[in-house]
Amino acid sequence: MSSRMNQKDIEKQLRELNSKIKNKWAYSEDRIKKEFKFDDFNEALDFMVNVGRHAEELDHHPDWCNVYNKVSIELTTHSAGGITDLDFTLASKIEEEFDSTRS
Repeated sequence: MSSRMNQKDIEKQLRELNSKIKNKWAYSEDRIKKEFKFDDFNEALDFMVNVGRHAEELDHHPDWCNVYNKVSIELTTHSAGGITDLDFTLASKIEEEFDSTRS
């Protein structure tokens, strides 16, 4: 099991993750959050399916919501009671998937 990160480590990992992207992840309430926007529902759905495969591989599943062309994602490690390295690993995979979906 991954151990919960302290505030300083969360902020460091968040800066590193956000340094490479335009639309930033936010941290609040022991979660990292982001909304992704697509051209249409099919593109958003394809993204969710592909992210789901990464989540299964990591055995770490997002809290998420899809409304037409938008996918909102929140990551936290419930078993640790907050943010762990697993959340940032999945966030990085999500960013890679978003880049490949949009290219």
